Amino acid sequence: MQCEKIKISTEYIKLDQLLKFSGIAENGADAKDMILSEIVSVNGEICIMRGKKIRPGDVVLLDFEDGQYQIEVE
Repeated sequence: MQCEKIKISTEYIKLDQLLKFSGIAENGADAKDMILSEIVSVNGEICIMRGKKIRPGDVVLLDFEDGQYQIEVE
């Protein structure tokens, strides 16, 4: 599993923006597709809300066919 730590300077970042900011999603459409495909979970629960507010301390996990990718927000 790949793990990446992302530091944000705001109170929160929306889930789709985080996927773009981290480079996992190339654009907003890709981020939307990943989220709606139910491969994204936030703090252990599948999340299908693109605008979900991700705050420092949250963990986002993407479950791809070839492995998992984890983002820890600081």
